Order: sequence, then structure tokens, then C-alpha cells
Amino acid sequence: MDLKLAGKVALVTGASAGIGAGIARVLAAEGATLALTARRRDRLEDLAAELAAVGAASGAPAPTVIEADLMADDGPAAVRAAVLKAHGRLDILINNAGSSRTVPVDAPDSAWDEAMMLKFTMGRRLTTAFLPELRAHGWGRIIHVTGILEPTTTNAGLAGCAATHAWAKGMSRDLAPEGITVNCLPPGRIVSEQIMNRLHPTEESRQAFIDANIPAGRFGEPEEFGNLVAFLCSPLADYITGCVIPVDGGMHRFIQ
Repeated sequence: MDLKLAGKVALVTGASAGIGAGIARVLAAEGATLALTARRRDRLEDLAAELAAVGAASGAPAPTVIEADLMADDGPAAVRAAVLKAHGRLDILINNAGSSRTVPVDAPDSAWDEAMMLKFTMGRRLTTAFLPELRAHGWGRIIHVTGILEPTTTNAGLAGCAATHAWAKGMSRDLAPEGITVNCLPPGRIVSEQIMNRLHPTEESRQAFIDANIPAGRFGEPEEFGNLVAFLCSPLADYITGCVIPVDGGMHRFIQ
């Protein structure tokens, strides 16, 4: 299926590894023009070199690499300036940066503030920075990579994801008349550094979690997540907005 992404400019945050890199690979294969941002420039450059060959087949330019810390006060403005300098526009924004933050029930304000910055404020600020570009063209896609809807313990990061879900839903209604869609995708256990090294560092712990929680019987691959992102970014998905769609092999048990 041709997803009609050739010529569309897409920014993927947190693109240096895991889900972000998987999304970038799928978008590159569909002919999108990519801007990749994260803090680890060496990883970004390796990925950009890989994807340059993929994009060349469809006539897309080599990806633009933007080393940036989106938590810095000037982070969103710096990324916006770099994207517009390289490409002159933006059509697709993938807010993927940030990680989970499990905390004790009596965690201090500093822990909650950091988590809300990572999983809500950072994406909100970047979206606001690029919103004039999307509105100017009367078409756009905003995808927020969030987190599971059913925390098993106190998790400040998932509270930030819940805030993103509520904010994105309202924004989706406001922007739909302008041809801009907004959707949230909570990943389950997708193969990444966080999942494989921090949450499930041993094969035994991985299999135990799979047996107890994932009907599909395995962890997902980043490109499997990227496939849904690419479809939602396509003009073929014009009528899909304001949704929260888990990508988790059936792990979730209910949706709020």
C-alpha cells in the first residue's frame, strides 16, 4: 500500500534508539523526508547514514540530524529553527522522547516535576512551537507516544501520559477543522533499551512477564509500532483523530 508520505517532512524525537528509530525506519521506507532529534548525536548519525540509502530509492534527501535537549528552555525553539532551516516546513510531528518514571508513593515534588516535563510538558512545548507551520499548510499529523493506561505501581511518567491523553483529545477537536489530526499511541513491551536493560534485564524475567501479561506471546518490535505510526501519518488516515490506540500485543484489559 502506498501511504502517500513521499515529500512529507517528519520530525521524530527520541530517535536515537528503540521506538523512535523504528518509527524513523518505517517512515523512511515510505519516502518521508526525516529530521531526527535526540541527545546522542553519534547514534543519530549512525541511523541517518542507514536511512539515507533507504530514502535514496524514493528520492528523499538524507535525514537531518539535530542534537538537542528538549528539556532545556531553548530546546523546542532550537529544534524548530533547525528543521525549518533544513526543510522549510514540517508536516508530521512524532513526540516520542521521554521515558517512564516509577516513583515511591511519597516521592518529592522534584520527581513529579521531572516526570511531567518528560511525558507532558516537553511534548506540549514542541507541539506549540510547530503548530503555526502545520496550520499554515492546512494539513498535519501529530502523534504522541505515551504509555500504558493501567499502571501497576505509582508511576509519575504515566501520570504525565494521562495528561497528554486529555490535552491531545481536546486539541484534536480544535484542530480537526484545519486538517490536522492528533493521536496518542501507548506502547506495551516494545524491544528497547529501557525494556530490555532496565525493566526486564534477564530472559527469565522477560518470559515471566510475557506469560502473565501478553496474549501475543512476545515483546513487540519497534518497526511494528512504526507501522501504525506511518499509517496514522498518511493522508489515508484523514478521518482518524483524537484516539488513544495501544500497541501492546493484547496486554491491556480495558480502555478509559
